[in-house]
Amino acid sequence: MSDTTPTNRIGSSFMQRQSAFLRLILALLSLGVCALASQSAMAEQPEAPASSGMTDTAAKANAALIKGAYDAFSRGDIPGAMAAFAEDIFWHVPGRGPLSRDYRGHAEVLGFFGHFMELSRGTFRLQVDDVLARGDRVVVFCTESAQRGGRSWSAPQVHVWTVKDGKATVFWEYEGDQQGDDEFWSSHE
Repeated sequence: MSDTTPTNRIGSSFMQRQSAFLRLILALLSLGVCALASQSAMAEQPEAPASSGMTDTAAKANAALIKGAYDAFSRGDIPGAMAAFAEDIFWHVPGRGPLSRDYRGHAEVLGFFGHFMELSRGTFRLQVDDVLARGDRVVVFCTESAQRGGRSWSAPQVHVWTVKDGKATVFWEYEGDQQGDDEFWSSHE
């Protein structure tokens, strides 16, 4: 039997509004990240002649590299995903949960993959919603989900990549609901 006191209905309404507010904040953050990534990429890129299309070609190749890594990961082809990463890749996961820290190089990134798959008992999933690229920057809008201890979790994410010489050198993650993510990954089963 569920408790339908006014307090619970108000609390539920509050949680729905808070969830909608967090989605709005994520959308605004995403726009800001794209603008910053775009400005940074433009500042770092030499001016290419308008007719050459070299910036567009590089951006398309970088987007294809990153999209291919996501596709490989989703198929369970971890070596295929790792092939897109530079040996000394820098990988940042924000927050205060058990996964939150900076990882450097293939071995640490593989350890990170293993850790979240272990915590989720293999239920972690990632859905790519959109990929934007400009110069050496690739921004991926995605949705991550998993199950843990009878709880289901799903959150929008923004992943920002830097690509140099055909390899991903930097990965920076922006959580849609940092507190919710930390709580989910920190919870006991």
